[in-house]
Amino acid sequence: MRMRKKSDLPTKRCACCGRPFTWRKRWEKDWDAVRYCSERCRRERRAEAHGEEVG
Repeated sequence: MRMRKKSDLPTKRCACCGRPFTWRKRWEKDWDAVRYCSERCRRERRAEAHGEEVG
């Protein structure tokens, strides 16, 4: 198998911070469901939805 350049991989925008992030091997099976670039963004978004203070 030939290595791919990072620029050839699919990208998305984070639903929390809006930064672009690139496909990762660990997301291979559920790439369509991935919405956040990091655990921090995922946690902040959940806290926002529940009205909790983050910080």
